[in-house]
Amino acid sequence: MGTAITLDLADDLPPATLRELADQVFAWMREVDARFSTYKPDSEVCRFDRGEVLLSEASADLRFVLETCADLWGATDGFFDAYATGRLDPSGFVKGWAAQVASDRLLAAGAANHCVNAGGDVRVRGCSPSGEPWRIGIRHPWDPMATCLVLTGTDLAVATSGVYERGRHVVDPRRRVPASGLRSVTVVGTDLGVADAYATAALAMGVTGLGWLDRQEHHSHAVVTDEARQYHSAGLPLTS
Repeated sequence: MGTAITLDLADDLPPATLRELADQVFAWMREVDARFSTYKPDSEVCRFDRGEVLLSEASADLRFVLETCADLWGATDGFFDAYATGRLDPSGFVKGWAAQVASDRLLAAGAANHCVNAGGDVRVRGCSPSGEPWRIGIRHPWDPMATCLVLTGTDLAVATSGVYERGRHVVDPRRRVPASGLRSVTVVGTDLGVADAYATAALAMGVTGLGWLDRQEHHSHAVVTDEARQYHSAGLPLTS
């Protein structure tokens, strides 16, 4: 889906086991890309959007994503809309969901200490190779070589939606125009798919997204506005 995937396995497991686990993660991410990429005309999501695949014929993964996107549409007052651009594009959920599934599978396989990074959407569990909690840098929205915040934790799902790489690609689904007002939104929770969708929805809301984010239980957030003002919730797991 046009993004880089990185994996850090921090468990003291045999090298062959670590290679096998890594191969499984990357194979899964390639499978997700083949099925959900909006850049590949032959992907399942594109064929479904063109009416070439019926819902009854869709894969279990596609049906799950469509159902979850519908639920997220309701949970976000319609601001997370997989059809906001006029065509089906569930990428605002799929990227985080795919990384979350990869992390869940690693945990089930006995790799309790790891970091999965899907284009800046990060799922960490356990400890880093140093034995300390993971440190996650949030990119500065104007300086690609700097961070604006650093988070720390042992069980975090951190998703960021911003306009600094792809421009104003998130659409306000009510006005059908590119969203404005916020430069970067980071949401922290325990499910990366949900955090990814919430970050996308808040960016689509513009400045009113700040109040909406404040009302989301079990999630914390950090926001940078177009005017370079920075806000973050009290529960954000900042590095001390």
